[in-house]
Amino acid sequence: MTTKTNRPFGLAAAAAILTLSNSAAFADSAGATFSTGDKFSQKTGEDIYANLCQACHMEKGEGAAGAGKYPALAKNTNLESSGYPIFVILHGQKGMPPVGQMLDDEQVAAVVNYVRTHFGNDYKDAATAQDVKDAR
Repeated sequence: MTTKTNRPFGLAAAAAILTLSNSAAFADSAGATFSTGDKFSQKTGEDIYANLCQACHMEKGEGAAGAGKYPALAKNTNLESSGYPIFVILHGQKGMPPVGQMLDDEQVAAVVNYVRTHFGNDYKDAATAQDVKDAR
C-alpha cells in the first residue's frame, strides 16, 4: 500500500509498532518480564527459566526439535552433577549460547537448582554461587 506521494505506508506502520512496543501492549506476553540492558533482572530460578530458558526447552522442560534440537531437561540424568548445567550455562554447548555472561553467580545457581529439582528431576545437592564463580 502506498500513500498519495507514492511513499511506502510501512514508515507510518513502523512508527506505530514502535510506539506500541514501548507501551503496556506487550506487558502480558505469557507472563514474561522483560529485562533491560545486557543483564537479566530476574532472581528466582523459576523466573529466570521462564524468561530465558523456556523458549527453547519448553514450559515443562520437555525440549523440542525443529529448526534446531533443544534437549529435554525433564528427567535428565546429565543434571545429576550441578557442574554440568553450570558449565553449559556459562560456556554454551552446541547450539546453546553462553548465557551465563548475562547472569550473576546467584542467578546461575538459582536456575541450575530450579531445573535440577523440577521436571521430574530430584537432585538434592544445591549448586552455590561459589560453585558458579569457581567455574567462570
